[in-house]
Amino acid sequence: MTRLQIISDKNEKSSKIKKILTKKINKEKFKKENLIIVIGGDGFMLQTLKKNKNSKKQFYGINSGNYGFLMNKFSSKNIIKNLSKSNVVSISPLEMIVKNKNNQIKKSLAINEVSVLRQSRQAASLSIKQGSRQIIKKLVSDGVLVSTPAGSTAYNLSVHGPILSLHSKKLSISPISAFRPRRWKGKIVNDKTKIVITNLNPSKRPISAVADNSEVRNAKSIIVKTNNKIKFNLLYDKNRSLQKKIKIEQIRKETS
Repeated sequence: MTRLQIISDKNEKSSKIKKILTKKINKEKFKKENLIIVIGGDGFMLQTLKKNKNSKKQFYGINSGNYGFLMNKFSSKNIIKNLSKSNVVSISPLEMIVKNKNNQIKKSLAINEVSVLRQSRQAASLSIKQGSRQIIKKLVSDGVLVSTPAGSTAYNLSVHGPILSLHSKKLSISPISAFRPRRWKGKIVNDKTKIVITNLNPSKRPISAVADNSEVRNAKSIIVKTNNKIKFNLLYDKNRSLQKKIKIEQIRKETS
C-alpha cells in the first residue's frame, strides 16, 4: 500500500493550499492509503489522471483554478471531515486512435471529449459512422465533438451539445458550427459504440484531432471508443457529487 500523496499545480494559490493542507493532515494524523490529493484546476486534474492511468489510486481534487468542475471546494475548517466522508465516482475515458496523412497511428486518452477541428480557413468535410452504420454521410462544419457524460458540461455544452447524466452509459456527438446540413443537431449514442470519423478531403481540408488537450494534426481518420479497462476513481464531497454538479448545469441550461 502506498501512503497519501499531495500534488499541486505550480501557482501561488495551489502552493498556499498545499501548505495549509499538509499542516492539517499532520496535525490530525489523517491517513488514507492509495489517495492522491490534486490541487489545481480541471486541466491539472486531467493531466494527473492520465499520468496515473494504470494505478488503482483514488483522486480527490481541490480547486485552485477557475471553475473546477472535476474538483472540490477547499475548506480549511472541514477538509479532514470532507476527505473522510467523500464519495467515489468511477469514470472510464475515451480512447482516440488517429491515422494521420503519413499513415502513422497515434493513440490518446480523453476524459472529457475528443474534438475534431478544421486546421485551415477551409471548413472540414467529414463522414461519421457508428460501427458500420452511417450516422452522417457528409458534414461540412468547423468540426465535431464526441463527449463523455463527465465532459458534457464542458466544451460540449459550449457547442450546444446535450448534457448527459453520469450513469447514462451514453456519448454525445455534436457538430461545431454546422454549415451543411445546417439543421443537424448531432446524436446521442451508446457508450459501447465505436465512432469512426473520416476526413473526406484531407489534402484541401486538413483537420486536427484533440483528446482533451493532446492534439494530432493532419488526421485522415479518427476512431473514438470508451476504454472500459481504465477506471479513474474520483472522490467528491458528500453534498457536491459529480452527478449533482451535472444536474445543476442541466437546470441552468433549461432555465437560461
